[in-house]
Amino acid sequence: MRALRRLLWGLGVLALAVGAFWLWVIWPPWEAKPSRADRPGPMSEAPVSAESAPPLVAAPALCVGSEAGPAGAAAANAASLSTLAWSPFGKPETGWEIYAPRIAAEIGTSCAPGSDGFAAALARWQQANHLPRTGVMDAAAFAVMLPRWHLTRPFVRVNRDGVCPGAPAEASLATARPDESYGGKTIQLRPAALQAYRRMVAEARAAGVLRRPEALTIYSGFRAPDADAQRCARDRNCQGLTRTICSAHRTGLALDVFIDAAPGFGPDSSADANRLAMARSPLYRWMVWNAGRFGFVNYVYEPWHWEWTGEPLLPGAPIASLSADGAEPVTEPPAGSTPRTPAAASAARNRL
Repeated sequence: MRALRRLLWGLGVLALAVGAFWLWVIWPPWEAKPSRADRPGPMSEAPVSAESAPPLVAAPALCVGSEAGPAGAAAANAASLSTLAWSPFGKPETGWEIYAPRIAAEIGTSCAPGSDGFAAALARWQQANHLPRTGVMDAAAFAVMLPRWHLTRPFVRVNRDGVCPGAPAEASLATARPDESYGGKTIQLRPAALQAYRRMVAEARAAGVLRRPEALTIYSGFRAPDADAQRCARDRNCQGLTRTICSAHRTGLALDVFIDAAPGFGPDSSADANRLAMARSPLYRWMVWNAGRFGFVNYVYEPWHWEWTGEPLLPGAPIASLSADGAEPVTEPPAGSTPRTPAAASAARNRL
């Protein structure tokens, strides 16, 4: 009996072994279940490289028929864009295309100036600002926009109170790298302003708008007040649209950067043809919409001039106490001028 039990036990073990062998032979091979990190889906999407990231602001869209503006407004804007006779900064200009990127940002549209979408956005803005809802860009609308743009600059707000900000000690300034400088110039800024500039350049490069080797290189940063005063006295050309006895460059927070240049012009020429070339560039459009995220604001008459607002201005002195040697009469229209020549609340708003 004991021998029979042993025989049956042995046969059972043998049967189990044979069964296990056949299962091992015919069963599908085992595959490891992918972990969550390996499975397709949002967790495993490859990050978009900075170089392939789309620009944050594309070229102006046509926006034809996308939204109906007031009748005839789109056609009127398309015509006046290059024909409007006006004096927005006290000197005659023709057309408003130079300021179109800033105007589009003000009214919150990426539509082209001659489009239905632009006219509709402008009409909404006019209504919100208690102007006739025409959808047509004119000097009256610009006269409302311009002081707002000026007052985004802390330097202008201080100037309006008759104060010229102080200058930092030159030993406290940071020096830009040679590749950040235009034409090999030595450029100095307050350290935090230079760091903000570098962050902005990195994002502009990722957006694909730095299409020239010199794009966004700096050609003017900190300028010592005594050097500016000597230049005013020598050149006899201060207190105008582009130069002043109290310059924002004395703060160490202002910088002039290469945006673009029309053939035959330098990057700092204020000729209308040169400013128009800059206004048409993808880089300037990108700057208008994005530079504020890095703390920079623009002096709208000069597309190349930007001021960093991330640090307070230093205590200064009354503008009246500065030497006026070399100062010429202010060229801006007086306060209370007609909409055709909009006035600035302070002459310093329109200058560096």
